[in-house]
Amino acid sequence: MSPKKETPAITKLNLDDYLKDLAKEYRKLVGKKMPAEIILVGGAAVLAKYGFRELTYDIDAIIVAASAMKDALTRIRDKHNLPHAWLNADFKKTTSYSNKLYEVSVYYKTFSNVLAIRTITAEYLLAMKLMSGRTSKYDLSDIVGILWEHQKENTPISKDAIMNAVFLLYGNDAKIPEVAMTFLYSVLESSDYETLYHETRESEIEAKQVEIELRNEHANLIKEENASYTVSTQGQEQQIKQKQSFLEKLEEKRNNKV
Repeated sequence: MSPKKETPAITKLNLDDYLKDLAKEYRKLVGKKMPAEIILVGGAAVLAKYGFRELTYDIDAIIVAASAMKDALTRIRDKHNLPHAWLNADFKKTTSYSNKLYEVSVYYKTFSNVLAIRTITAEYLLAMKLMSGRTSKYDLSDIVGILWEHQKENTPISKDAIMNAVFLLYGNDAKIPEVAMTFLYSVLESSDYETLYHETRESEIEAKQVEIELRNEHANLIKEENASYTVSTQGQEQQIKQKQSFLEKLEEKRNNKV
């Protein structure tokens, strides 16, 4: 039996290669008279625009294409041993989605004269990350990383610009998670984005490990009648605890360095 191939990560170096291959496969299926567009959001947009994030394992996107795109995605998945849904639009089911994302997207590249790729600019990426506000993913460290990159480029992003993007995407009644807003205010008051970025990443990794342990701990409840309720309830309680302690951990780390 041949050894199982390791699932490759999507990085800044290979992102364009996968998209280029996807465009070629799509063109083989539909020709050049049925162009397609893909808008990169989330981690893939961060990879395309910045250098602080190392990788992602799937690409969140808005896909505007003929049905043949599904077959093209499958062919590229199989060719490169990528995850099942390596490029998907599942994020449209989450709170970070807005039907105004297309109009605020910007051109990135075109491949094979048939597939146009667009991305989301900084302030709207920040708005999406705030709306998601997950402490066990890379949402918060991405916020710091984007601000850090613009600080280095001497093109700082103001709180007003971020909030205007939030209101444009989600309306004046946007319900951003409290932990995300508190975190943003804390970050904007700091000038040492580099240190804060690494501290936040470390805390996110710790939170992710807690989440994994929680799932494993309750795996034996899945077949029980009340499993979904039990896991959901305890998961929510754990998530609340994570959010309450997240900023405390960051503050403690900073205080220990003073």
